[in-house]
Amino acid sequence: MPTTPLPRESRIVHGHRRAFVRAGEGPPLLLLHGIGNSAQTWAGVVDRLAASHTVIAPDLLGHGSSDKPRGDYSVAGYANGMRDLLSVLDIEQATVVGHSLGGGIALQFAYQFPERCERLVLVSSGGLGPELSLGLRAAALPGSEAVLTALTHLPLPLNAGLRGVDALSRAMGWIRVQDLAEAGEALLALSDAEARRAFLRTLRSVVDVHGQSVTAIDRLYLAEAIPMLVIWGARDPIVPVAHAETVRRLVPSARVEIFPDSGHWPHLAQPDRFAEVLLEFIAETQPVEHDRDGWRALLAQQRAERALAER
Repeated sequence: MPTTPLPRESRIVHGHRRAFVRAGEGPPLLLLHGIGNSAQTWAGVVDRLAASHTVIAPDLLGHGSSDKPRGDYSVAGYANGMRDLLSVLDIEQATVVGHSLGGGIALQFAYQFPERCERLVLVSSGGLGPELSLGLRAAALPGSEAVLTALTHLPLPLNAGLRGVDALSRAMGWIRVQDLAEAGEALLALSDAEARRAFLRTLRSVVDVHGQSVTAIDRLYLAEAIPMLVIWGARDPIVPVAHAETVRRLVPSARVEIFPDSGHWPHLAQPDRFAEVLLEFIAETQPVEHDRDGWRALLAQQRAERALAER
């Protein structure tokens, strides 16, 4: 990840500071990062995207430079927060891009506020199946606070070592080690007690010992009308690439791009390709106009099919 911090703006929404990156002019792009990360995760692609779009990349509540209150860290709560931030910024509609947890939030945003979501882009997304890395499942267990506190207070040379491993892995092309180093950077961001508490509240709202506990699969049929792009790293050690195939099966209109030389952070491993694929997708699709009658008809059809199946 580039070390030069992206400049932040901030707004107060519902009494809490929301930090965000804003760059460029043009059709809005909302970029949502994953758990433990911040808007900085998009640093390698912001300039390219901002050349033709207004890029809004928030630090989600509880992350980065945003406030970390004792509050609602559910995906629905995050989706509400994104709607309200866009409203404060006078942005009515956007193409929504979400990575990992941000993908789950993007799915929820499209579900809760379909009239405000022009396109949906999922990047190594959460919310598409229970499978998840052992490390995140373990972090959701009771007592993990003490372990996280210990890990985030490693001696400085070990902290620097994580960054050194990242630099070496990028040079050598070790995708899994790159992902380990990126996860290590996210861990270091939890050295603040408030950040750790927000991280655990967020994690436990979507993960338990069995894996991801919140799913969008039962509602994916509603996304058929929304232009959708799915990007996944073929060597993702955190959320399996098989989840991309789940979307391909349930939403046949979705475009699925698998990056063979990427892990869980394809926008970091291959930023040029990521930006190219995203911009090409936007250029080749039209923003969806929400069809309320069609939405109701889909819901009614599902109810009727469920009733027939239960007879």
